[in-house]
Amino acid sequence: MQVTLDNVELLAWDKMADMLPAIIQHQDTGAVLMQGYMNREALTMSLKTGKATFFSRSKQRLWVKGEVSGNYLNLDNVICDCDQDSLLIFCRPQGPTCHLGTDSCFPEQDIHQKNFLSYLEQIIASRKDDDPNSSYTASLFARGTTKIAQKVGEEGVEVALAAVAETREALLGECADLFYHTLVLLQDKNVDLSEVMEVLVQRHNK
Repeated sequence: MQVTLDNVELLAWDKMADMLPAIIQHQDTGAVLMQGYMNREALTMSLKTGKATFFSRSKQRLWVKGEVSGNYLNLDNVICDCDQDSLLIFCRPQGPTCHLGTDSCFPEQDIHQKNFLSYLEQIIASRKDDDPNSSYTASLFARGTTKIAQKVGEEGVEVALAAVAETREALLGECADLFYHTLVLLQDKNVDLSEVMEVLVQRHNK
């Protein structure tokens, strides 16, 4: 069930002593970022403000993740499990999530290959305004949409040629180049990878 301000009271608060565990997951990559606890007030505030807010059991008060560091968790969606006694919260982090400075409180968790494109998308977006002389990605943005699109076209041709005339390793390298430059083009046009994924999902469901 998707959790909204209208159905907060339907959760199993009495069963869980007015405190639900909340798993924070990256909206784009799916990476697990942290786990905390929310009472009714914390969940309601999270939904109202769009900033993940928890109940600190040690300080016995509400705390907004990032209220000191500025590393907020921008809330996108909240769902509960089948028993309505735990929460899965999808967020886009604004900086590292862990107080130790790592992206996740589970640092041993590597980015899964299937999620790496989303991670790469974030890196590309972060380099839009870098110095073109020190960043290849920034230099592509500086050249403009036409040049970026031309580069995608060139990489597409190289993928096709590698598939029919070169080695497996060459094909893998050319495909990687095509994926990367396509992500740059999407960022240049302010299109999220998730929008492309949604088109694929819709086509699959037809």
